[in-house]
Amino acid sequence: MDSAVATFPSFDPNVLERICDVLAATDSRLTGTDMGKLLNQLGIADPMVGATKRVRLLEALRQRQTQDHCGNLVVAFVQKAMSPVRHTGAQDWFEATRNDLNTVLAFAGLELGADGQVRPRSTAKTIDQAEQRALRLRNELLRRQVHGDVLKFCTAELVKDDYFHAVLEATKSVSQKIRDKTGLTGDGGDLATKALSLGQVGMPFLAFNSLRNDSEKSEQSGLMTLTVGMFSTFRNPTAHAPRIHWNVSEQDAIDLLTMASFLHRRLDTAARTPRTV
Repeated sequence: MDSAVATFPSFDPNVLERICDVLAATDSRLTGTDMGKLLNQLGIADPMVGATKRVRLLEALRQRQTQDHCGNLVVAFVQKAMSPVRHTGAQDWFEATRNDLNTVLAFAGLELGADGQVRPRSTAKTIDQAEQRALRLRNELLRRQVHGDVLKFCTAELVKDDYFHAVLEATKSVSQKIRDKTGLTGDGGDLATKALSLGQVGMPFLAFNSLRNDSEKSEQSGLMTLTVGMFSTFRNPTAHAPRIHWNVSEQDAIDLLTMASFLHRRLDTAARTPRTV
């Protein structure tokens, strides 16, 4: 990014400070060494090497922004620090940090996409209620260490009115994972039954264990029943009932998304069997 072309206006000092708070948090994956390397790659002076990460980063970006009269290299640093390839194997951290950054960047009319690129968005004037709800939901699910495939549905857009769409999209993601791992078509409870039941041949399309004894076969059947039950309880009513007749509370959403997380983890380790019919 050419700092001479003022693509991004200078950030308000409060916004810049909060960006640094997020990126240089104590539990951040951005170490002091990483920070120095990224600043060097972008040609940004690093005047406070011995300071805390937060103070060091804030001073480096503040001075460069003042020098350039624009926020181009602040954006470039955010994009380098949040490049998805840097955080393979840490999807939960990446999504949580991206969410925190987007809450701040919204006040500058920007957002950080899942691809690590910063783009314009409508400028926030207040901390929107939907963003507060999404952040509260995400934080609780992070505390529970839910699966990364579930966290992506904790967005302001999906919880704007209530938690209906977060629930609906999370259940869809379970169906999609089953389809991806089996090659089967279908959806919801019918798909789960077809993919996970022992059937007449005594072998599912997708096995959660080796099925060597009655105990393991019982676990397989139990997990199939749990999956079907999730679809029956949440997916079917939310997919077919008018929204006005189906209010998903925050507690319902947390419980459902935690259940979806459990199923995602078990599906991740489930094995495709030789069964073809």
